[in-house]
Amino acid sequence: MDYLIGVDIGTSGTKAVLIDPNGKVLAHSYKGYEVETPKPSWAQQWPEPWEEAVNFTIKSVVEKSNVDPEQIKGVAISSLYGGSGIPVDQEMKPLAPCLIWMDRRAEDEVKWVEENINLDELFEITGNSVNSYFGFTKILWMKNNLPQVWSKIQYFLPPAPYIVYTLTGEVAVDYSSAGNIGGVFNLRERKWSKEMVEKLGIPLSFFPERLVECTEIVGGITEEAAKKTGLKAGTPVICGGVDAPVATMGAGALAEGNHVAMLGTSMCWGFITQTPNLSPNLVSMPHCVDSSEIIYTFGGAATAGAILKWFRNVIGTEEIAVEDKLGINAYTLLDLQAKDIPAGSEGLLVLPYFMGERSPIWDSSARGLVLGLSLVHTKGHLYKAFMEGVAYSLRHNMEMVLGTDAVLDKELIFVGGGSKSMNWPQIYADVTGYPVRIIKNDVEAPLGDAVLAGIATGIITDPNVLKDWLDFEEPIYPNPENTSVYDQYYEEYKNLYVSTKDSMKRITKINQ
Repeated sequence: MDYLIGVDIGTSGTKAVLIDPNGKVLAHSYKGYEVETPKPSWAQQWPEPWEEAVNFTIKSVVEKSNVDPEQIKGVAISSLYGGSGIPVDQEMKPLAPCLIWMDRRAEDEVKWVEENINLDELFEITGNSVNSYFGFTKILWMKNNLPQVWSKIQYFLPPAPYIVYTLTGEVAVDYSSAGNIGGVFNLRERKWSKEMVEKLGIPLSFFPERLVECTEIVGGITEEAAKKTGLKAGTPVICGGVDAPVATMGAGALAEGNHVAMLGTSMCWGFITQTPNLSPNLVSMPHCVDSSEIIYTFGGAATAGAILKWFRNVIGTEEIAVEDKLGINAYTLLDLQAKDIPAGSEGLLVLPYFMGERSPIWDSSARGLVLGLSLVHTKGHLYKAFMEGVAYSLRHNMEMVLGTDAVLDKELIFVGGGSKSMNWPQIYADVTGYPVRIIKNDVEAPLGDAVLAGIATGIITDPNVLKDWLDFEEPIYPNPENTSVYDQYYEEYKNLYVSTKDSMKRITKINQ
């Protein structure tokens, strides 16, 4: 029998799965690591922990499954959005850390772009606008602040292409990763934009000439990588690209208008379309399947699960103590306290902007805010209000599709750690008004990666096989009474940001 491996390099850890041709997961593995935050609004990672985690998780699933490496026909790698990518020298050695999606240090570069580049032209060519989220602004920051690094750069490699290089010795960038750099990639023509790199002052040579589909074999496992991974030398390796479209595909979203919300450290909501340049408030890139024709467009919150983790660590210390003593998950204990709190948390409203915010407000100075506290409120009220704040953010992103040519499905697929909450899926349904579907035994991006490996190697002929593999829970329908309440709070959510954003900006400057 033939087997496939999918690996996803996430922000806080790497996951791998090994599947058979029928989609059965025979083994899975995970290895975590940290994000470096040396200054406020900075977030960076060196690639060595990614490489170690990929080697570890691949070797782990091979050993756990007891599958003969001869029978493993391919492995695909996807990754977090790595912003700037990793600057490497002529020997392919990292020169500086990767400035990841969370990083917001390139504010001066954003201002420069806004003052010197025609933003309508930028959007027309790249399908994206400008913000310190995008990789091209982070690359400009390196140019302006790291001259000794800049002079030695051979390439900027996104995380997945970099790891594929360590496994194969081949240098290539998938269309998905290239498009998500923004600013330097022509979305309509699916190639690096010579015009834009010249205007931005970034050498075109920094971007590898070889662009590949996420269903294309980049190269084979080297002898050295074979020793580290337990794979057979020559095993085909595929560059799966950015994790968001791969996870969306892994959730069975393959047709026009299919949309998926992924709730992990951050929240990413995206949909499938053939319509380019939908909204400058969203992010667009080639999809991981049929990259020449299909576009993945998304919006997302910089912090989602991250603010619940913050809540647990700072406010939920009692729950953590109970978890340590009795083994009951602290999140479950907090969920139970929030379970019977009514919609709107009895007057609480949370802006979940704990690391600035991505779409649709694109404001690096945005900060978290809790409005409406009174003596009647409990820890359960606060915890539910935090979940509601992320759901409002999702709805805000979904509204950006209004007035465009895109039409969303009537159901929203919900994946990631947040889907396991006893409250959050219902809150999502009530706030957005969309029925929510949750996948049983959700594997997320690694399953999508395994399918990409299968397509590239001919083991799988049609990605729609996923629809036969996936098993969904019964739909979670919106409660009309709750939706009516949330409609009112949502308007206040939007107004609250508008009325406080100047204060947020001034506070951010004071703290710098």
